[in-house]
Amino acid sequence: MMSSRIRPIVIKEFRQISRDRRTLGVLLVIPAFMLVMFGYALNFDVRRVPLAVCDQDRSRASREFAESFLHSEYFDLKHRLSDAREIDGLMGGERVRVALVIPPDFSERLLGGREATVQVLVDGANASAAATAVGYVGAMAQDHSSKIAIRASARTGRPGVPLPIDYRPRVWYNPELKSAKFLVPGLIGFILMITAVISTALSVVREKEQGTIEQIVVSPIRPVELILGKTIPYILISLAATAIILLVSYLLFDVAVRGSYLLLFGVTLLFLAGALGLGLLISTVADSQQVAFQMALLVTMLPTFLLSGFVFPIRNMPLPVQAITHIVPARYFLVALRGIVLKGVGLSALYDQALFLLAFAALTLGVSSARLRKIL
Repeated sequence: MMSSRIRPIVIKEFRQISRDRRTLGVLLVIPAFMLVMFGYALNFDVRRVPLAVCDQDRSRASREFAESFLHSEYFDLKHRLSDAREIDGLMGGERVRVALVIPPDFSERLLGGREATVQVLVDGANASAAATAVGYVGAMAQDHSSKIAIRASARTGRPGVPLPIDYRPRVWYNPELKSAKFLVPGLIGFILMITAVISTALSVVREKEQGTIEQIVVSPIRPVELILGKTIPYILISLAATAIILLVSYLLFDVAVRGSYLLLFGVTLLFLAGALGLGLLISTVADSQQVAFQMALLVTMLPTFLLSGFVFPIRNMPLPVQAITHIVPARYFLVALRGIVLKGVGLSALYDQALFLLAFAALTLGVSSARLRKIL
């Protein structure tokens, strides 16, 4: 039985929780949200790897070899290329992860009973996924090669080349397949998203709790000026933190920036502007720093960790979850970050990522300004 002295405290606490409905909603929603996200997003399988095929032979034998990769759940043909030089831009922007380059003498060598060489290019930014993809390519190439050898033996009556297709895998960007080179850029986005949103989410709420919001209301300051004043310090601090992280990554993990530093900090600035705008938006909705902190964690930590491609491949998630990932800004930032840091690509390969980050920043800062105008 509950003590008569404890019962009033319990009743009082429930009444207080019921008055703060935002906190109650967050406490009830977070467990269900975590269950759904972890249940659907946590998938370490490597499937539907984006594939490009550059068939320079254009024969029946080369088409059969290319199509053998499409009859499984492991590869998803995204591009048929006529020039192998197109692979650089596609792989730099993470539009493909594996590319097959079939030489022009492929069928001629097979018909002549000689070994035909096929080049396999693999995006090594994600070390574990790259190693798995190389294994898939090897297994499927050997399987198709065995079928060709069996047909040749049946046709000629004598054994031919045991494995007539010699595939040559080449890993780009991360030939040593070091996991740190994949994780460090993701950690930069993860850390910046959480710290930027939480720091600004507490700023306006702190003004409310300390009673200084009234002083801002009677002052001649405009909402846009307030937003700039709130975000500029955090942007400068976050950019300094980015520089420190890149320096530490180079010294400890040998992760060097291969692309343009100007482009890197420009994309980071867009990402931070959107994150800070999201934090300010949360601060206009929350009534207390506790609620602001919980809301900031809910909209940053789980989506950035699970739905951005930081750890788990987006293409392996169910289609409804994949649709949700399109509104996660960290998804686009990580593609740009890995492209600049690991692959050294330029704006031409990442312009669509930059455009989304710009739109997200404009949206969050615009909505935050509108809501602050109502408060003030």
